[in-house]
Amino acid sequence: MVKLTGDGALAEFDSAVNALSALIELQQAMAGANRDQPEPSRIVFRAGIHLGEVIVEADDLYGDDVNIAVRLQGESPPGGILISRAVREAVDGRIKAELHALGELSLKNIVRPIRAFRVEWKEADWPTATQAPLPKSVIPVPAFALSDKPSIAVLAFRNLSGDAEREYFADGMVDDIITILSRVPNFLVIARNSSYSYKGRSVDVRQIGSELGVRYVLDGSIRSAGNRLRINCVLIDATSGNHIWAERYDGAIEDVFDLQDSITSSIVATIYPQLMSSEITRAQAKPTSNLTAYDFYLRAIPGIVPVATESSISEALMLLDRAIAADPQFSSAYAYVARAHWGRLHQGWGSSREARAQGYEAAKRAVEIGKDDPVALALGGFGIASLGGKPEEGVEHIERALTLNPNFLMAWRFGGAAHSMIGKHEKSIQYFERAMQLSPRDDFAFETYIGFVTPCFFLGRHDQALHWAERALRDRPRSFLAIMWKIVALAMEGNRPDELADLLEQLKSLRPRFSIAGCMARFGPFQASDRKLFETALRRAGLPE
Repeated sequence: MVKLTGDGALAEFDSAVNALSALIELQQAMAGANRDQPEPSRIVFRAGIHLGEVIVEADDLYGDDVNIAVRLQGESPPGGILISRAVREAVDGRIKAELHALGELSLKNIVRPIRAFRVEWKEADWPTATQAPLPKSVIPVPAFALSDKPSIAVLAFRNLSGDAEREYFADGMVDDIITILSRVPNFLVIARNSSYSYKGRSVDVRQIGSELGVRYVLDGSIRSAGNRLRINCVLIDATSGNHIWAERYDGAIEDVFDLQDSITSSIVATIYPQLMSSEITRAQAKPTSNLTAYDFYLRAIPGIVPVATESSISEALMLLDRAIAADPQFSSAYAYVARAHWGRLHQGWGSSREARAQGYEAAKRAVEIGKDDPVALALGGFGIASLGGKPEEGVEHIERALTLNPNFLMAWRFGGAAHSMIGKHEKSIQYFERAMQLSPRDDFAFETYIGFVTPCFFLGRHDQALHWAERALRDRPRSFLAIMWKIVALAMEGNRPDELADLLEQLKSLRPRFSIAGCMARFGPFQASDRKLFETALRRAGLPE
């Protein structure tokens, strides 16, 4: 072990086989440990291995080859391993694992592209010792009954810099976070006066949760050194004291207000999906009788995103029907009905006519009821654009969602897709760039990667389209959409026929009845010139009519 790096580690091994074996065993053990843990409590690592020369200085290692390993780690899917060609040549045939070629990756601050491989292994080939379950914390009885909706208190961030000026910065940022979170529908946010009553006091977070009647607490600290500022944030489940999420933000303080806005936006954009993930886990743990509309809604979401199957979408639609029956004015539930039918349409599941009709009606209902609900406006607006064939109208609703909540990550992603439909591809890229800036590492990053492909392809930037399609495939190797977009981008490039042939076989195995006509029926909302270009690419790839 060379050193620990906060949430990671740098290690050297005496052989490439030993390095890869150790990392497979680690990832396998982590998968086993996570299996019995709720989603927010799981720890997932990315790993990268490179074989090369290093420079030794005291107890540290550095050099270009160390940097390559670090960059491969950053490109790895969560829970996965990426290796370089040098490692592949050293371990091939000597270890129980499959090594899948990813092509040449352009890595940050690495001059030459690196040929990379994704490692896959069978659990049976790598048995690990069963880990004992973690002890459960004693949960106090709340002083106030917890709301059925997610409730959060944002504490005053601690000033660790010794500089009184930084106190104003921290307080201003916390005020902004409270204000923006208060705009999120179905969230209960404790007022500043109550949460600030704990400022300067050392109080157990479970006591805070009990006294304020909240399920979640956001805490943080601020430290400055020279012209640099570091913000540490942690989101805590106040009923158990478990940490759900933690992040560190660094920046220069030349323009302190821009830095405050940037950090606030990133924190708020990340908190929403983290809280939703925790709430979904909580809802799924409840018995199935006497559930509220909101719990039915939470149970439905995992069946729709991030990875859906035909059966999971069908089950999600039934749960959403129950949510709407319990609360006919539940605008977000209608929005996810539209999202589910959009998923059915693009995966070719069931009747496309039925998916369009039912999804479009749900989308219209969502925006009618939820005029002040960013979730309803973003998903409903996208449903109107994609299912109703009215992308201009859909964009208007999505823009309204962003006016209500400028840090709503989902709205930036759907806005990017909708702008591409109306031919505003440069603006589409800007929307996806904003989504990437707000949350570069969340569980739904695949949607941003695949989103980039569309405008890049229609702008003729086929190399960029290939880059994003390949990045999407590293997260979801069997994604039909990512494979299809990589096929059309390769067809337009025309210089990798063997890889194209392999992708066509993968597409055929995933969608045996795929046809150009059926695919083009899903591109109705796009501009005529873009549809023609896409159809040309499908034919050039050799796909069946």
